[in-house]
Amino acid sequence: MSKKLTIYVQNVIYCCNFANHFLFWPIRNMIATEQYIREAFEYYNKLIFSNSLPLIPIKLSRAKSFLGQLTYKRKVSLFGKTQYTDFCLRINCKVDLAKDELDDTIIHEMIHYYIAYNKIADTSTHGVQFRRLMNAINKKYSRHITITHHGTQEQNDQLRDKKAKWHVVAVVKMKDGKTGIKVIPRVVERIVYYYNNVSRSPEVDSVRLYLVLHPYFNQFPNSDKLNVVYVEPDKLVEPLANARQLIYKDGHIQYLKSAQ
Repeated sequence: MSKKLTIYVQNVIYCCNFANHFLFWPIRNMIATEQYIREAFEYYNKLIFSNSLPLIPIKLSRAKSFLGQLTYKRKVSLFGKTQYTDFCLRINCKVDLAKDELDDTIIHEMIHYYIAYNKIADTSTHGVQFRRLMNAINKKYSRHITITHHGTQEQNDQLRDKKAKWHVVAVVKMKDGKTGIKVIPRVVERIVYYYNNVSRSPEVDSVRLYLVLHPYFNQFPNSDKLNVVYVEPDKLVEPLANARQLIYKDGHIQYLKSAQ
């Protein structure tokens, strides 16, 4: 076993007294708190990382794009030396997670912290080194840490922003019968760019543009990238019920009297 990996499997008994307190948190789903995250960090730091990681600021997040995130600043000196500073652990407090899911999320970010803190070169954000350490921890401690988290429908709903917002939405009918949608920035040039390019695709049958105020579309990426997200047509009936259809004519975006 390599020296770098040994740090993950030694001194397991050192934290047994603390475990008597920590492991008796209720098993039910829970919303993350700073106290819980801090205690979990300290527990797994001793159990898995041999207490090698300094405690860093912990912040709760209500972001809809992640469950956990490690942030830091990367500085490169004139002589090419890299320094990492201002580490911060952010954990989502908007989603109701099972204790094991929350703990796996915390450990996932601690792996990122360990790699950055020790300046271990990796092939990508979740590269060879990250996966090696993740797999070793999963095997040794019966964890279920993954690269990405695929939440339940209820958890995804909790992450979703439910506030109604204005969106420009392209509904793209494909020649194979599929329906795709794209949320486009509310900038005329970018709407025209997307509409013109997608309309010319040999795979596309039609493109309709709508101005809509509805929270359903908050979950989709907002850009003029030339792609779509496929959805079932019946899922669009209610969100588009009060939408205004837009048309592109003579270089301008104009309203139709009503959405069709």
